[in-house]
Amino acid sequence: VQLQASGGGLVQAGDSLKLSCAASGRTFSSYTVGWYRRLPGREREFVASTNYNGGRTTYAVSVKGRFTISRDNSKNTVYLQMNNLKPEDTAVYYCARGRTPVIYSNDYSSYNTWGQGTLVTVSS
Repeated sequence: VQLQASGGGLVQAGDSLKLSCAASGRTFSSYTVGWYRRLPGREREFVASTNYNGGRTTYAVSVKGRFTISRDNSKNTVYLQMNNLKPEDTAVYYCARGRTPVIYSNDYSSYNTWGQGTLVTVSS
């Protein structure tokens, strides 16, 4: 499976963006999918995740209440709706697929397939 993240761009503080993570090849409908981001000069950090059917989600404290993760398994796509963006959200955003079907984990090591990243820049 290959993951393609898209939807990044340059926005102003308070604006919204919706990122997409589309899977090609074998379906990822049985797997956890997560979003991570790498801020300038920082390590990659967890943003949000959804289990295989969208019934469970987890968010980083910094984005909870502003970001929403969802998935459409019929389209092999996971989304990250980002509202009320802040300059500190500026980062390259990556989507990733879990290593094991059905198992829901937010450990970094539980992801084994990564997309190429999409840049989000939020100006103040």
